[in-house]
Amino acid sequence: MRLHLVSVVASLVLTSFAVAQTISPNEVIFNDGSVVVSLTGVPGDPIEGKKTFINRKLGNCLACHANEDASDHVFHGEVGPTLDGVADRWEEADLRGLLVNPKMMNEGTIMPSFYRLANGVRPLKKFQNKTILTAQQVEDVLAYLKTLKE
Repeated sequence: MRLHLVSVVASLVLTSFAVAQTISPNEVIFNDGSVVVSLTGVPGDPIEGKKTFINRKLGNCLACHANEDASDHVFHGEVGPTLDGVADRWEEADLRGLLVNPKMMNEGTIMPSFYRLANGVRPLKKFQNKTILTAQQVEDVLAYLKTLKE
């Protein structure tokens, strides 16, 4: 009986991995700038999201946005809006859309598209035709942003 239960659980875990497929950057569906469907089918990790958020070589969000939750890191930007309470101001699908390609909501924004292959001039070959963040990193940053409430 115990062996059967282990087999059933293992089967369910494998099935959930098979169902959770990453959406490629070219397959993301926008609805008025929002992206309703998770890019990975796997919940984001807010702890990993914060690491990406503050990492100057990944998200680099602090270059433009102030965030009290990351006050132990210096040089917060003032170009973009403060992200304190962002989870109370935006729906999850809107935040995901802003991370994937903010130009879908605001064509004039200088915020980069974190999950888009064509993302301005990227002269180094290792960055050409690559997204700034992976699909899971976008979902992780989204999970972190959802913790930023008033």
